[in-house]
Amino acid sequence: MSNPVIAIDARLCGTQNTGDSVHWNGILAGLNELNLAATFLLFVNHEPAPTVPLGPDFRVVRVPARNSRWWSLWTFPMAARRMGAQVLHTQYSLSPLARGGVSTIHDMSVFAGPEWFLPRDRMILQRSIPAAVRTAKAVVAVSHTSLAELEKYVPGAGAKTSVVYNALPVGFRPIPREEAKRIVADKLGITEPFLLTVGTRWPRKNMALAIQAFTLSERAQHLVVTGKAGWGEENIPPRTTVTGYVPDELMPALYAAADLYLAPSRYEGFGIPLLEAWACDCPVLCSAGPGFPEVAGDAAAIEPSWEARDWAARIDTLLADSGTVQALRERGRARLAEFSWRTSAQVLWETYERVIRAQA
Repeated sequence: MSNPVIAIDARLCGTQNTGDSVHWNGILAGLNELNLAATFLLFVNHEPAPTVPLGPDFRVVRVPARNSRWWSLWTFPMAARRMGAQVLHTQYSLSPLARGGVSTIHDMSVFAGPEWFLPRDRMILQRSIPAAVRTAKAVVAVSHTSLAELEKYVPGAGAKTSVVYNALPVGFRPIPREEAKRIVADKLGITEPFLLTVGTRWPRKNMALAIQAFTLSERAQHLVVTGKAGWGEENIPPRTTVTGYVPDELMPALYAAADLYLAPSRYEGFGIPLLEAWACDCPVLCSAGPGFPEVAGDAAAIEPSWEARDWAARIDTLLADSGTVQALRERGRARLAEFSWRTSAQVLWETYERVIRAQA
């Protein structure tokens, strides 16, 4: 296979689109680390170019279009064809014009919980995902949970799907706990012990459960809620700090200074914040919603209930048990080491190779 050409939709790289951006930045870093004999064309429209340091085999191609939909349907696949790409990799949607199309499906939450989505987003995703899977020569899922969900809602998809795990965000740098506490006190004015919950504030993330559990807890002193505003009702109680979007450089301080990270999401394809918490020695209490148990293993306390009083009781138990908390920290560090962008990129590269061989 002589110097294949891979076209990648790189519009999310370097942006603030949470888990999706982390995935693409990490995949590019992993592919770069493998030092492959291939040319990677990173296509963007009006977005900034990827910010991950990359070698000479990676080239940013800026191709404008009148709108994002037209770019995905026509501009990107046709430009990739003209430049000799044998693989075209994007996510969720895939143009029928794509040569060697590969689509990453991060999760199937729009089918599992359509009420978690605004009507327009729900309609688009419920049409585009099955169409992309049927069109694709290969599909990428970010966990075995996502693969099983994909097969459930799009029968037959599993046969062409590879699991490419996420890993710690590129450039994520943990800091010591005492230094983190000083930063949080300086930036946010929080000096007492606090719990942390992270994520865009929309119904699927279920952050209202974390807030309700905090109000019922007898031991928790403060709650920090981070993430961009989404939609859905929120009632913010006293002793709660809502930060909005937090810059990347502040997140490690929040994790490292927190006594406990709460992850009450109803559904995740993977759950990157669990890895961020482990990297910062922050113990994790997460839900049993799809995605989390697979990633967490034995490195997090998993609460099967969706009732706030049960979460509050679990919070209080953990805050009172330093031995269990220390064990969670140690298991978190060990579990984190099992996820690597280099390893994930190797799986993805093997997927690309299969697509290219099928064209021969």
